Amino acid sequence: MNDHPTDEGRPHRRVRADAQRSIDALLIAAAEVFTASGVDAPVRQITAKAGVGAGTLYRHFPQRSDLIAAVFRHEVDSCADAAGSLADRYEPVDALVQWLRRFAGFIATKRGLSAALHSGDPAFDSLPAYFQQRFVPVLGALLATAAKSGEIRADADPEDLLRAVGNLTLPVQDDDDGHTRRMIDLLVDGLRYGAHGEENAPPNR
Repeated sequence: MNDHPTDEGRPHRRVRADAQRSIDALLIAAAEVFTASGVDAPVRQITAKAGVGAGTLYRHFPQRSDLIAAVFRHEVDSCADAAGSLADRYEPVDALVQWLRRFAGFIATKRGLSAALHSGDPAFDSLPAYFQQRFVPVLGALLATAAKSGEIRADADPEDLLRAVGNLTLPVQDDDDGHTRRMIDLLVDGLRYGAHGEENAPPNR
């Protein structure tokens, strides 16, 4: 990570191990506080949870927008990186389902950031592209592996699926995440259609 995480195009400077631990603690704490209290939560809530002083926070993230952008990138990276371990632990379609659930959870908990991310602040201009750059290849790889196994169709577009799952996470009254999980299962069942050429089979009469 850069000493200034939101400044793209600048050379990366090596961060000392202790400084990196502080940055990581701040990002994790800020993500939890933002989810619970919104992005305008007092700095003291974040620093207290992270176990660092306010000076440490401002040294790494001079503006609140710097911290918000860094939290978003950190959470995107965490979600994207989970795909590799899921692929190692599960069969291809199960890994796909597990990652889509993880992605849905990411989207649901980041809705509180949406107002900030669409505020027009130039600090956030690169984040939509970062989202795409990290998630599209990851999901594309999961889909390709599942298609190679013969369990799902091979023409699924990762961008379409990301958009569909994002729409599924819209709040449903008097429901928990059970709705989203059921809808993801239905989406994946839809991907199974045509895996073995069923779309060319004659209709039942």
